[in-house]
Amino acid sequence: MSALSDRAQKALLAGLRSGAVAAGPSWQRRLLTGFLRSPLASMIALALLWEFATIAFAVPRRALPPPSAVFADAWTVRADLLASFGRTLLETLLGFVAGSLLGCLSGITFAYVRTLERSVFPLFVISQSMPVVAFGALVVIWFGNTLLAKVVMALFLSFLPVTVNTLRGLKGVDPQRIGLMRSFGARGFTLFAKLAWPWALPQVMVGLKVAISLSLIGSIVGEWFGETVGLGVMLLQAMYTEDMTRLWTVIVACGLMGSALYGLISLIERRLVWWRSAS
Repeated sequence: MSALSDRAQKALLAGLRSGAVAAGPSWQRRLLTGFLRSPLASMIALALLWEFATIAFAVPRRALPPPSAVFADAWTVRADLLASFGRTLLETLLGFVAGSLLGCLSGITFAYVRTLERSVFPLFVISQSMPVVAFGALVVIWFGNTLLAKVVMALFLSFLPVTVNTLRGLKGVDPQRIGLMRSFGARGFTLFAKLAWPWALPQVMVGLKVAISLSLIGSIVGEWFGETVGLGVMLLQAMYTEDMTRLWTVIVACGLMGSALYGLISLIERRLVWWRSAS
């Protein structure tokens, strides 16, 4: 009986080992496939290609520094870079939140008050044709060299995409669904909360993803008008001193911030607008 039990235990252990070996490559393959499909893999491949091209073609650093030089420069000024990164991120997020709220409220108002859509909405569009630099000068004169001025710049560039997409989403609600819900007694806010807003939300998220990038641009441009810390300040200093490596350090930092913020909005979209993927 004990010999049979020993053989059974050995067979069980052998089966577990063979199952682990068989599952190992599959798990590793899935991990590798997920990594290759991720944006991180594309960034690493681009950095390697960039490094190889600058070495292979002997590109002078004044024209295009290699990523190794950019990362070394970033490490050298890491304290100032982190402080500037945090300041620009704060300005971007505050301007984005304010611009998104203004855009959503404006889009809802224009969707339900058509007179305002015809009279006020064109003014919103005209405002975006104003040169950003000229508007930035006005904002600094109005609000001074403060955090509020940079937030207003970010708000100015980010609110219109949210307004337009909110308006389009609400105007695109299926009339048959509206009639069906009204037949069940839905009116006013119930109709808006249960049908119109969920219907428009995917379109609103598109506007938010555009707005987050424009908000970053607005905060950087706002820092050009007399700020002491921020990625826009570092960018301007690198331009004045013609420090190409520092310039690319700031560009990469801005790109990483923009990519991270865009990815965050996309993640919120997948979690919030779950019925879009289901459909």
